[in-house]
Formats: sequence, structure tokens, C-alpha cells
Amino acid sequence: MKKVLLIDGMALLFRSFFATSVYNRFMYTSNGIPTNAIQGFVKHMITSMETFEPTHVVCCWDMGSKTFRTEMFDDYKANRPAPPQELIPQFDLVKEVVEAFDIPNIGLAGFEADDCLGTLAELYREEAEVIILTGDQDVLQLIKPNIKVALLMKGYGNYEVLDENGFYEKKGLTPQQLIDLKAIMGDSSDNYPGVKGVGEKTATKLLMEYQTVDGILENLSALTKSQRQKFEDSLELLHLSRELATIKCDVPVSCELHDATITIDRNKVASKFDELEFKNLHVFIDKVC
Repeated sequence: MKKVLLIDGMALLFRSFFATSVYNRFMYTSNGIPTNAIQGFVKHMITSMETFEPTHVVCCWDMGSKTFRTEMFDDYKANRPAPPQELIPQFDLVKEVVEAFDIPNIGLAGFEADDCLGTLAELYREEAEVIILTGDQDVLQLIKPNIKVALLMKGYGNYEVLDENGFYEKKGLTPQQLIDLKAIMGDSSDNYPGVKGVGEKTATKLLMEYQTVDGILENLSALTKSQRQKFEDSLELLHLSRELATIKCDVPVSCELHDATITIDRNKVASKFDELEFKNLHVFIDKVC
């Protein structure tokens, strides 16, 4: 059976950056270009390929901060600081490194990496087992037959891999219900409100009972007076939050499976590593070649 590893490039790059920048370790080339995030990214990518032994790999990226979600809601992710100066030159360079491994880079202006991951996962799951590698809990909504999510844990090579059963055991909900859970409780990191005054515990309990946001709204009379009031006061925001929380699985991106087959040219990768003066990463090439 074919096995596709879909990598959330931004999640790996940001995690790698902050893991070292916190100690002020930016690892500059002789030209003064910081490479700390890229080096961590490469270690994460190769370790995951070693762990999951995929036959195919694709890497997905955000393409700028303006998306259809920011069009819908001005404040979407508006609370996030600009990327640190040392990270900015690494955005393009990391894609060059991925390219050196002959792994496709996929991204689309106006959409997030999550939307590309969702679209490709849906495309591939008919003929392959799909594993999505990310640090982003939002991606768990994509779990379904033939699609698992591997959440990055601390360090390298530590993952929490969840399928439908595993997710249900963890949350008491289905992956699809995660969208409605986020719609109700909001998301402070993405900066949208949900239903004011209703947290995760209450939202989970209501979804266990009524299945969906629509199910809750059809049974408002059965809620406590206080809960009913909160939902009635936040109806518009609730519907908006549900749209913001939903990963789109039909965006116009594509990548033929055969273009994602692992075919690593050791010399090509080594040459890119030399160009970026990666002293300690050559040993990693041996793990996947």
C-alpha cells in the first residue's frame, strides 16, 4: 500500500526556529544568513520519514498572511506578532532545501497550508494511507478513514499519532465535531471569539448531547437560561467562527502522487547542505538514502 506523508511546513519551521532562538542560537552562514529554523526543519523532516517510512512525501506552506479568512474577518490572527527578523530569510531558503530532496512544495495564495493539507489528503486517501505531520491541533479535524494525524511532541521523533478511534478516546468527540467545538469556544491563537462565556468543557458536553452546532440551536429551549442567552447573543459570531474553523478540502491545488514519490539524489542534497554550510546534517542524508 502506498503511504503519503503530508508535512505542515510552517508548523515544523516555526517550531524549529523557536526551539533554538530562545537560546539565541541562530547558526549563521559566513554570509550572515541565519539557518537555525531550516536545520531543525531538516531534522524533523528526515526523522519523520525514518519513523513513518512513507513511499511519497509532500510539503505544504502558507503563502503570506492574507487569506480568504482575513477577508471574512479582519481580526483573524491579527493578534500574532510579525515573524522575527532572523526567520524571514529562511522562508524561501527552506523551500529550496525541500526542493533539493525532490519533494514537492505546495501552497496557494489566499489559502493556508491547512487547506492544502486537507485538499491533498482527501485526494490521496482513495489510493494511499495518509499521515499528516503537524504541530497544529486544528488539523485533527481532517482525520477520517485512511487519514491519520501525527502531532509533533517535544524533541525529535516523538509523535502522538491519532486515527478516528484515538481521537474519540482523547476528546469524546468525532474529528468532524472539532470544527463545531472551535466554533463555540472560539480560538484565542487565531483570534476569533466563538460564543462569549462558553468554554471547552460546556461546549464538549453540549456537542456530546446535541452532536452539532445546528443540533444545539434547534434545542435552545432545553439549555439553561444562561446558556441560551449566550448562544442567542452570539449567533452571528458563532456562524462566522464555524466558517473560520473549517479547513477547506477543495482548494485548487494538485500534485500527482507519482510526482511525490521519494527519489532522493544524495549529491543534490549534499550540495545544498554545503551551500548553506550545514556542518552536522550530512549524517542525516544517510538515514533516507
